[in-house]
Amino acid sequence: MHRILGIDYGEKRVGLALSDPMHMIASPYKTIPNNPDLIVAIQSIMKAEIVEFVVVGLPKGMKGQETAQTKHVNSFVENLNQNDIKVELVDERLTSISAKKALVEQGIKTGHNKGLIDQTAAAIILQQYLDSQ
Repeated sequence: MHRILGIDYGEKRVGLALSDPMHMIASPYKTIPNNPDLIVAIQSIMKAEIVEFVVVGLPKGMKGQETAQTKHVNSFVENLNQNDIKVELVDERLTSISAKKALVEQGIKTGHNKGLIDQTAAAIILQQYLDSQ
């Protein structure tokens, strides 16, 4: 069976999470740099992990309005679509805060673990998608 890749898109880093083949559980996977090779890196992960499509967190303001980051994510999604990568969007308000809180509750220091926060946020985004299906 195919997996689903969850993406928490950031200007410096991109957090990734993978579903299990049954599409029940999302797990933090890795954090990769946001650089010109980003799409190629995502394509190679999709091939290696047998990923069917990606779920991208769409950031919005607390009142549901578009923000500067919403525009960056929409541009990234357009780029994925142009590379024949199927994309589902999920409202990601507060996922980074939830991710940081979850790590703190596990006793993990978050100050120098920004990549871990990104992966965990990606897992929360992906889990929200899985739970809604």
